Amino acid sequence: MLQEENVFDMAYKGKFTAVKNLLDQDDKLKTKTDSSERMLIHWAALGGHNDLVKHLLSIGSPVDPQDDYASSKNWQSICIKLVENSADINIADKRGATPLHRAASKGNVEVLKFLLAQEGLNIDAQDIYGNTALHLACEEDRQQEAKLLVAHGASLEVTNKERKTPLELASVVR
Repeated sequence: MLQEENVFDMAYKGKFTAVKNLLDQDDKLKTKTDSSERMLIHWAALGGHNDLVKHLLSIGSPVDPQDDYASSKNWQSICIKLVENSADINIADKRGATPLHRAASKGNVEVLKFLLAQEGLNIDAQDIYGNTALHLACEEDRQQEAKLLVAHGASLEVTNKERKTPLELASVVR
């Protein structure tokens, strides 16, 4: 027997009409979480469905539920829409990772540039391991991202819980 598709799967797949119809029937769905504590806006953003994200925001979906949002998936247009709707650019997930951490570690240069241009960005925010976005960029050998971070003022001196600076995590220093 086929398992019925749930509303979170629909949001991830971008089934706008189906999700909208379910929301019209039950307004509480906009704040309901699944077993991983993600809301519809998370799944729509992760799937890259700008139209659904816009709709969810227009009906009052929380803009800052804790998650890595679209920055780890390189959905720049969704990142822009979230920030336009007053999303906290320094929000951290359960591991203390911010959107800047995610963009830097994944190599999402355009999202990284967008975040770096935002007022109030904490460029040296540390996750639960003490790593900054620069630590992660260096650890992943993401030289372009590391250079962008340094050019925008990221510290080369911050140490993580292992007492390592970002450059000590880089496999090649050029």
